[in-house]
Amino acid sequence: MSTETAQTLDRGLRLLKLVADTPDGLTITEAAERLDVGRAVIYRLVGPLTAHALLRRDPAGRLRLGLGVLQLARRAQPLVADAALAPLRRLAEAAGATAHLTVVDGGEALALVVVEPSWTQFHVAYRAGSRHPLDQGAAGRAILRAEPGLVGSVGELQAGAHGLAAPVLGVPGLEASVGVVALGPLDEAFVGPLVLTAAAELTVALSAA
Repeated sequence: MSTETAQTLDRGLRLLKLVADTPDGLTITEAAERLDVGRAVIYRLVGPLTAHALLRRDPAGRLRLGLGVLQLARRAQPLVADAALAPLRRLAEAAGATAHLTVVDGGEALALVVVEPSWTQFHVAYRAGSRHPLDQGAAGRAILRAEPGLVGSVGELQAGAHGLAAPVLGVPGLEASVGVVALGPLDEAFVGPLVLTAAAELTVALSAA
């Protein structure tokens, strides 16, 4: 790869990240100023990124993410799911509660992987693929928190269900949380460290993938 090609690729990736981090979109001028390049450079980058549906221009001409980004994200979900299985299995067995990995998908919280404990007589049946608003339930609010720590909930998504979750941090591009849900109160002093450990293990697994 030539130096010029590598520089163009780097600028294109930086532009994508910049637009992703700007929910209201960017004008060509704003993008050029923030990347410290000329407007002509942004126009050259926008062409192929738009052609591949990674960027789009709204009616006002502002740059926004395209649907191609969602397609890439969905194709990456199996990788995340595979990495999550072992940490979630350990969490479910140790906590005696249903463990789950929740990710952001289409502005909602999506239960990507769910693992139920094998030894409990009763536990919450939580279906993989379930969706709920990000601001409801421990899993969604842990993602929104986006900083180390635990988030708890009681009965927000299912009457009588108790949840405890922690965000998965340190994996660029991934907005996710690991948590457990049970039919009764959770002992945070015991279960909390298990949840935090599972989230940290997932970060390590994905960083090595």
